[in-house]
Amino acid sequence: MIEFDDIYFMQQALKEAVIAYEADEVPVGAVVVINNKIIARGHNQVELLTDSTAHAEILALTSAYNYLGAKYLPEACLYVTVEPCLMCCGALYWSKIGRIVYGASDEKNGFKHITKENWPFHPKTELVKGVMQDECAQLMRSFFKAKR
Repeated sequence: MIEFDDIYFMQQALKEAVIAYEADEVPVGAVVVINNKIIARGHNQVELLTDSTAHAEILALTSAYNYLGAKYLPEACLYVTVEPCLMCCGALYWSKIGRIVYGASDEKNGFKHITKENWPFHPKTELVKGVMQDECAQLMRSFFKAKR
C-alpha cells in the first residue's frame, strides 16, 4: 500500500476548497483520514444550505461519523485548508480527533490563541500548522479579491 503524506492529503483538502470557490462559497476544504485512507470530505456550503454552521470541518466530521457509525474519531486526522474557527474548534474538541493539520492561518476568524493553557482541542489531539500554507492562503486571497 502506498503511504501518503501531509502534503498529499492537504492537496485533497485543497480540491474541496476549489469546489467551494467555484460555488461562490468561502474556499475552505477538509478531508478526514484514517489509516492512510480518506473516509470523508467537506467544503464550505454556508450559502448553498443557508446555514452558518455548514463549514468544511463540520461537514467532513459529520460524514466521518456516518461512515464509521461512531461519535468519536481518536484514530483520525483532519486536514483543513484554513485554521479552524472557534465553532469548528469546539466540534473538533468533542470529536476527540487524534490529529489536525491546517494550511493557512486565519487572522480574522481563526482561533488565534492556541497555547497549552488555552488548548481548544481534546488533550490528546496533535496539531500541525502551515502545510501548503501559501497555496491555501492564495486561494482565500483570490476569492476575497474578486469580492471587492
